[in-house]
Amino acid sequence: MDGVYVIVLLGLLTFNGANSQKINYADDSFDYLATNCRKHTVSLTDFGGVGDGITSNTKAFKAAIDHLSGFGTDGGGLLIVPPGKWLTGSFNLTSYFTLYLHRDAIILGSEEESEWAALPPLPSYGRGRDAPAGRYSSLIFGTNLTDVVITGDNGTINGQGAVWWDKFKKEKLDKTRPYMIELMYSDQIQISNLTLIDSPSWFVHPIYSSNIIIQGLTITAPVDPISPNTDGINPDSCTNVRIEDCYIVSGDDCVALKSGWDQYGIAVGMPTQHVIIRRLTCISPDSAVVALGSEMSGGIQDIRMEDIIAINSQAGIRIKTAPGRGGFIKDIYLRRMNMETMKYVFWMAGSYGQHADTGYDPKALPVIKDIYFSNSNATNVTMTANLAGIKDDPFTGICISNVKVTLSPKPKKLQWNCTDIEGVTSDVIPEPCALLPDQGLKKMVSCPFPTDRLPIEDVQFKVCSAGLQHLNS
Repeated sequence: MDGVYVIVLLGLLTFNGANSQKINYADDSFDYLATNCRKHTVSLTDFGGVGDGITSNTKAFKAAIDHLSGFGTDGGGLLIVPPGKWLTGSFNLTSYFTLYLHRDAIILGSEEESEWAALPPLPSYGRGRDAPAGRYSSLIFGTNLTDVVITGDNGTINGQGAVWWDKFKKEKLDKTRPYMIELMYSDQIQISNLTLIDSPSWFVHPIYSSNIIIQGLTITAPVDPISPNTDGINPDSCTNVRIEDCYIVSGDDCVALKSGWDQYGIAVGMPTQHVIIRRLTCISPDSAVVALGSEMSGGIQDIRMEDIIAINSQAGIRIKTAPGRGGFIKDIYLRRMNMETMKYVFWMAGSYGQHADTGYDPKALPVIKDIYFSNSNATNVTMTANLAGIKDDPFTGICISNVKVTLSPKPKKLQWNCTDIEGVTSDVIPEPCALLPDQGLKKMVSCPFPTDRLPIEDVQFKVCSAGLQHLNS
C-alpha cells in the first residue's frame, strides 16, 4: 500500500471528534465516556496479570471477569487493562461489564491454537466460514449478554494475525480462524475508542444482537492478499446499529452487512436492519467500502449511510448475492460519499456464487430493490458502475441522483455495465446506461433519504470516572 494513504489515515484520526474524549490520568484516576458507568473496578494485575508480552494472561482475564460477573445487580464491573503488553488467548465477557484499555495497553492475541476455545458453527451459516468444521472463539467473545462496553483511551488490541493468515493460505486449519471481537445474542453493546490491528479474520462481528454502538475505532490490516478476509466491521443479523467516526484500512470490506448463508440464513431468518453508518473513512484496494452480503439470506433492510470518505478502494458500495441466497436487500440509502481512486463507484452482482454446501435451493432468489444513492462525488475512477442483476429476478427501484464521477487517465471504455436492473437517474455524470434513464431537468429526481431518526441515534454517553488503583470491590 502506498505510504501516502497511511499518512492520510493518521491525519484523519482527529476528524469529527472520533477521539474527542480527554482522559486525565492525574493521581491514577480518569474519566471516560460510556453508555453506562460501573460501581466496581479492578485491574488485570489484581488477578495475576503480567504485561511483559510473553506471559499468558488468559487465566487472569478469565478470573477477573468471573469476579466482576458477581456485581451485575450491584452497579456492574469495570476491568482496567493497564499499561503493558498483555498476551492472551480467547476469553469471554459478562453482562453489566466494561473492559477498558489504558492508552499504553496492548492486548496481544496468542499465536498458540491451544489458547483459543473451539465453538460450533454459527446457526445461520451451517459450517465454519473457512472450513466445514467448527470455528475458533473470537479473542474477545460473549453470548447472551446485556450492557457490555469495550472501550479505552485508544488502547490497542493486536490479533497477531500473520500466523493465522499463513495457515489459512496453506490450508493448515480445520476450523475457521478467530475473529477479534464477537458478541452473540446480546443487547446494549458499545465498542469504542480503540485501535485494532491484524485480526486473524474479521475484526468486529456482532451477531444476533441489538442496540449496538461502534464508534471511534481505528482498524488496520495489510491489504489483501497478505491478510485475507480481514473485514473491519460486520454486523450480522443485528438490529439498531450505529457505526460512526471509524477509520479502516482493510484486507477486505471495511464494513460488511450480513445475515446468514443460503438455507441456514433463511431458516434463522434474522435480518440486519435499522443501521446508520456515518463519518467512515476507508482504504480497501481489493474490496468495498460498504458491502451488503454476500451472506444476506436472512435479509438486509433500512441501511442509512452518509458522510463517507473512500480512498484507493475497489468499490464504494457493493451488493453481493446469488440464486440460492433467498432473503432481500432493500431500503438502502447513501448520501454524501466522496471517493478518490476507485475501480468502481457502484457494484452490484447477482452472481456471487459461494455456497455453504450443496443443500441450498437454487430457486431461492433474492429480492434486491429500493436502492438510493445521492449527492456524491468520485475522482480518478476506472469504471463508474457494474450493475448485473439476476435473469428473471432483476434488481429494481434503483435511484441515483446528483453524482459526479471523474475518470482516471486510463478508464474502461464501457462506463456503465447494466443487465437485469431497473431504475432512474438524475444529474449523473458520466451519462448512465439505458436501463437507468436520466429524467432530465423537467422531471429531475432527488433520491430520498429518511427523515426520521433511529432509536440508537438518541442513545447518549455518560461521563464515567474510574482509577488504576488495586482491587476495591
